[in-house]
Amino acid sequence: MTFRSAVGAALTVALSAVALPASAASAAQTGVVDGATATSFGQLADAVLTERTAALLDGQQARRAAAPATKKARLSTGLTRTENTALSTLRTRKARLAALGEAYTNADTKVTVGATRVVDGHATVQATETTTLTYKKIRGDEPATTSFQAHHELSFTAGTGGKWELTGIRPTDEGPTAINEPATVSVKSAAALPSATPAATSKPSQQVSKPAGAYNYAAMATYAEKYWSNYNPDYRKFNEAGGDCTNFISQALKAGGWKHAPGDAVDYRTWWYDTSTQATSWVGANEWSWFTLDAKRATNLANVYYMGVGDVMQMDFDRDGSKDHTMMVTYRSSSGVPYMTYHSVNTYRKSVASIIASNPNSLYYAYRT
Repeated sequence: MTFRSAVGAALTVALSAVALPASAASAAQTGVVDGATATSFGQLADAVLTERTAALLDGQQARRAAAPATKKARLSTGLTRTENTALSTLRTRKARLAALGEAYTNADTKVTVGATRVVDGHATVQATETTTLTYKKIRGDEPATTSFQAHHELSFTAGTGGKWELTGIRPTDEGPTAINEPATVSVKSAAALPSATPAATSKPSQQVSKPAGAYNYAAMATYAEKYWSNYNPDYRKFNEAGGDCTNFISQALKAGGWKHAPGDAVDYRTWWYDTSTQATSWVGANEWSWFTLDAKRATNLANVYYMGVGDVMQMDFDRDGSKDHTMMVTYRSSSGVPYMTYHSVNTYRKSVASIIASNPNSLYYAYRT
């Protein structure tokens, strides 16, 4: 049996047991989420996260039986592909752990559902995962168990007949990655991801002016400088869900003329925001970079000092290839120094020079919007 069919079968068995009550259809229309629907959302999240944890185990994990129901919920096609890849990377992680002398023999995952919003057939669900893994006695001095509590945001879409599809699941915690959180990318194709090019950080001998473009760069800067500390109430905040920096820059870009690119929320080739949820590229630094370069809404600059008003800079703090922070130029001095405005930590007109001086070991990416 191929890996694809084996994993697909396992996911199908686990997830087909999870179902929604008939009242889910009315919830999708009215925005009212009853207790049974919220419980069913949690059951589906539990099934996905349990599958992830099971991929790390030396043995088989006992499953808890799903509650009986009448209307089934399932993974979307795109997320099924993503989860299949995720399980593969987790099995690779298990092999790496084994090489380091660590393994797990059993695990228990429980999921509770918190805040849930349903608007126009889209549900955004906050879920808390509590997982305990049992250490395999390899050296003999391991503790009995290890436990963690992780928080996730789930995106559901209601289809015909009240059926729901889980289209996205992302962690909302800062800090080290949970052991069962796969290092995967949510995409719809296997094509190579667009790759940003790091920019030089030494001030060049000659200035480079920003040419006229398709967008209103002054409007971008005006927006950012208006809301750098007083947040726009028309948008959700993401400070406690990994940071608000890219969400803030997306708002400013939209104010300057960037148009929504509709589609699956977890496909990096989409970029949008609505009253209930948003594309991952709207809030995620890496996903924003992939979308921007793929859609040709920006190009990489060779030097951070080439940036002009409305251009964007990203930072990779620990040079691990994952972008950690997004900022916008809202002022450029006559001597050619760009000044950045951003959220997390809320900052107004901080010079590129001072940012680089404070973070000399970071990688920097400059984007001409």
